[in-house]
Amino acid sequence: MQWIEIDGSKGEGGGQILRSGLSLSMITGKAVRFTHIRAGRSKPGIMRQHLTAILAAQQVCDAQVSGAILNSTELTFIPGQIKSGNYQFDLGGAGSCALVLQTLLPALWSAHSESRVRLSGGTHNPMAPSTSFLQQVWLPLMERMGAKATLLVHRCGFYPAGGGEVEIVVYPVKQWQALHLPQRGKLIDIGAQSLISDVPDSVAFRELNIVKQQLKVEQSKLSSIDVSSARCAGNALLVKLQFEHLTELFCAIGTKGKAAAKVAQEACDEAQAYLKSSAAVGEYLADQLLLPMAIAGKGCFTTSEITDHLSTNALVICQFLNCRIDIQSIEQGIEVNIQKQ
Repeated sequence: MQWIEIDGSKGEGGGQILRSGLSLSMITGKAVRFTHIRAGRSKPGIMRQHLTAILAAQQVCDAQVSGAILNSTELTFIPGQIKSGNYQFDLGGAGSCALVLQTLLPALWSAHSESRVRLSGGTHNPMAPSTSFLQQVWLPLMERMGAKATLLVHRCGFYPAGGGEVEIVVYPVKQWQALHLPQRGKLIDIGAQSLISDVPDSVAFRELNIVKQQLKVEQSKLSSIDVSSARCAGNALLVKLQFEHLTELFCAIGTKGKAAAKVAQEACDEAQAYLKSSAAVGEYLADQLLLPMAIAGKGCFTTSEITDHLSTNALVICQFLNCRIDIQSIEQGIEVNIQKQ
């Protein structure tokens, strides 16, 4: 049996090492042993959302697993055959549904038939991509690569209580296609949405007014959406930039005691930093494109900087796949090229 050894203290030292390793283990059939899991975090080891991802991956491919307990810093994962089917997982709080889905999707795309996954947890969290980001940015790019999935958000789940409900239908990939994003193209549209649940309408009004002023957004492109079906009070501000070749979405999370002006400023700052750069892909999208592009065996994009997440993810990917990932500085920022060896 071929084993891959992954030291979780290397690079960014967070949960992405674990998630990418699980995804790649499932699709390659290679057993993996993780040590020093999340050693770079203030609370090392497996947290609740990581445990859900591990147990979900185990179920999807009938894996043999040891060390899958909370706070564990070591894990072994021996994958079996990937199975399509209907799955349901509960993160038990506000753990990120998006991050668990991104762990499972590469495997389910390689299954022989359609799958359906229901997840309970957080949909709009700090420090994680939102389900809105998956719907509007990442999944459309995946479909261009031949990997189709339809994501529905039945109920929003805000930090810190969570309680969201999402459902995704995953269709098998017939043939992966290379994706090339050297440029983002012309700006087509800018808009913003403020999602609110059990908070005053004035919060959304203040957030959207700041976005309107700072990003010069037309009033008709601003909207407040009451998601009162959520199980807790919450707020998320989404700024959407649509370009010729892709869409980017920037999300800021409102929490108790956090001023609406601060929420809006966070979203505007991220959007403005991206607009000032000439790179096609934002910092977070760059991390999330690397693995599917490596599975496809070819692709490229430009981004604004080499983050620890990006370089660490590249190292993990190359342990499993026979591919070359070149990351180099160019006039537009950073160019990333992926190709089979």
